[in-house]
Amino acid sequence: MDLQEYPTDADGVLVEPAHGGNGTGVLVLSGSSGRVERDRARLLARAGVSAALTYRWFGGDGRPAAIWEYPLEAFAPAVASLAERCDRVVLLGVSKSAEAFLLYAADDPAVDAVVALAPSHVAWANVGPGPDGALRPQHSSWSRAGRPVPFVPYDDAAEPVGDPPAYAPVYEQSLRTHADLVAAATIPVERFFGDVLLVAGGDERVWPSVGFAQAVRARREALDLPTTLVTHPAAGHRVVLPGEPVAAGGQPMARGGTEAADRALGERAWPEIRRVLELP
Repeated sequence: MDLQEYPTDADGVLVEPAHGGNGTGVLVLSGSSGRVERDRARLLARAGVSAALTYRWFGGDGRPAAIWEYPLEAFAPAVASLAERCDRVVLLGVSKSAEAFLLYAADDPAVDAVVALAPSHVAWANVGPGPDGALRPQHSSWSRAGRPVPFVPYDDAAEPVGDPPAYAPVYEQSLRTHADLVAAATIPVERFFGDVLLVAGGDERVWPSVGFAQAVRARREALDLPTTLVTHPAAGHRVVLPGEPVAAGGQPMARGGTEAADRALGERAWPEIRRVLELP
């Protein structure tokens, strides 16, 4: 399928099929790598969505330097732009952007569905330093209406395991250490009434996303909200969709899985992603 690409600010690109799509617009963002998801946006446009928008959501010109009290309202212009040109808006995020999108969707009626790859069920502390260049004291990753979103801090006594480091044990220990803060930090996914698709690998080493996703699903299913969870026991943090290259870059860390298993998870998730995007 022929595509048309239009550059946007923050090193971004809006990708559209040359001959029109199905009326769905997708905001596609990376996790803490800060990568611009051009390949994924092109894949979705080739599949038939009307528009796929991606950009460098932090670390670029005019954007926050790190995920430190990042204003959730910063996603609103991109969502509004898609809503103006499309009939439906879907948010597709991975890891930290999945965490953000689950938080954001509850407050923007323009969002019709969320696809959350390797998600979290709670808001976490900052990734990267604040404006003063310091990592500590810990702050929320997110803010809403100028106020920090309640969050779970990292347990500084917990250590990643192995080389390259696996951080999942740090997240697990932090949840135990700060158990009294988990309820307030839990993402209110029950306030979003649209479709939520969760995708997670069982060999995840970055954070325990299957358990996180199960917590999201349980909270929503208690209210009969449309929620689907797709997993693969041997896949890791990366979800590789059919036809995608394996993403490079990001912080050196253990992500778990293998390329074959990560691709198998992507193959398993793809029909559900197409369903959420209302693709034939």
